[in-house]
Amino acid sequence: MSSSQLLVTGATGSTGYAAVQGLQDSGNHVRALVHQDGPRADALRALGVEIVIGDLLDIDSVQAAMRDIDAAYFVFPLNPRLLDATAYFAQAAHEAGVGAIVNLSQRTARRDSKSHSAQNHWIAERIFDWSGIPVTHLRPTLFDEWLTYDFSIGAIIDNDVLAIPFDTGRFSPIAAYDQGRVIAAVLSDPKPHAGKTYLLDGPAEMDAADMAGALSDVLGRPIRYYDLPIADFQAAAAAIPRLGSYFGQHIGAVMVDLQDGLLAGTTNTVEQLTGTAPMSVHDSVVANRDLFIKPATASV
Repeated sequence: MSSSQLLVTGATGSTGYAAVQGLQDSGNHVRALVHQDGPRADALRALGVEIVIGDLLDIDSVQAAMRDIDAAYFVFPLNPRLLDATAYFAQAAHEAGVGAIVNLSQRTARRDSKSHSAQNHWIAERIFDWSGIPVTHLRPTLFDEWLTYDFSIGAIIDNDVLAIPFDTGRFSPIAAYDQGRVIAAVLSDPKPHAGKTYLLDGPAEMDAADMAGALSDVLGRPIRYYDLPIADFQAAAAAIPRLGSYFGQHIGAVMVDLQDGLLAGTTNTVEQLTGTAPMSVHDSVVANRDLFIKPATASV
């Protein structure tokens, strides 16, 4: 297979960075579109990545980033302007003659979703479909990284409690690292995957009590699951400045879907596409063990 010119957006985030790592030694040239220069961009440069500065909400900078690109990966933060960014990306790819797009969507993306974000992701998929550029949609389930997010990790560290509104809902948590490996595999050879939508899962279906058990096993202390009411969880998440009310509305609807069984089940798509099984929640907690340890208080 000849070398390709590949564009990765979101490369300073956990999933995009994992995709860049997965593309190392692939023989392809990797360009990353980043929002600003700095230490994270320098870390990408250290991996041999070409850095371009731009904004997915600026079609001219997106079009410039796509010059001479064969295949491009699109991801956008959980933000009300997803559809703007999607349309700009699709048009810029068309103008630049990009041959394939890999789009990171959501598991709950559907026309009748009560989540504004999930419904917009479904519409974003349709925009890429209409563009005429061969596209592959990736629909991951909820991430392992939920355990490390602001709305979860404080209670784990301070109170040994996983407080989250999963009730008895079951799903197969997936690590950002494994999503990145899938992105790299599809982006490197997009033709066989054109027009397909892949559901991405971790290796095993779990509920919140199982996740608390994995935390307990790795951290060596009992972590208790508390079924936080959805409204309380929404309020706490919305109060985090970088998340806000849009995230709160979305995540409340997703929790209802989870409790209603809409995220249940598992697939072996990750292993089929990459040749390696995805990591377990246990392994993910091991990899992030230091994040769950309360910093020692300095003595005076």
